[in-house]
Amino acid sequence: MLNIVLFGPPGAGKGTQSQKLIDKYNLIHLSTGDLLRSEIATGTKLGLEAKKLMDNGILVPDEVVIGMIENKVKEHRHAAGFIFDGFPRTVPQAQGLDKLLHENGTEISCMIALRVDDEELTKRLLLRGETSGRPDDQNEELIRRRVMEYNTKTRPVADYYAGQGKFCAVEGIGEIEDIFNALCQQIDTLKEKQNAKK
Repeated sequence: MLNIVLFGPPGAGKGTQSQKLIDKYNLIHLSTGDLLRSEIATGTKLGLEAKKLMDNGILVPDEVVIGMIENKVKEHRHAAGFIFDGFPRTVPQAQGLDKLLHENGTEISCMIALRVDDEELTKRLLLRGETSGRPDDQNEELIRRRVMEYNTKTRPVADYYAGQGKFCAVEGIGEIEDIFNALCQQIDTLKEKQNAKK
């Protein structure tokens, strides 16, 4: 299985690139936001639990999110692999994900980060805010705070995967196709190594 964590700050282009990677490598997209919405919409036990917390303004705990991911992994046992988007965001989440995948006979193949500097991110998000209608994309101070939060809270996850020899970074500034080709290069190299091990 090819299991990729696509990593990068808000505005790095994860959404655009993950869709292209899904199409090319036939991967299942695992976005925690989508998962939460879908579990709530279908009224599953985990979904109802999450809704109750969210309605009270409480963050959904890791074990609930991991439970939802596990349901999806089991549902797609024979998939070519998964692309994790927006998860894990903390080291405990990464450890929980490792444990869950290990129990299901697979593991994270690699975390690929899209590298974009803070100024470029701010510019992109303000631009996106002109059309997205998202209030958090229209306030420069809020954008800088989101990027700073990413840098402090999420960077340790990159170190966690680097410690396992599973981290690489790709330049996230440039033409969409060029960035996509750089991502594919990393993934193809990874697949060759995986096949060599078999």
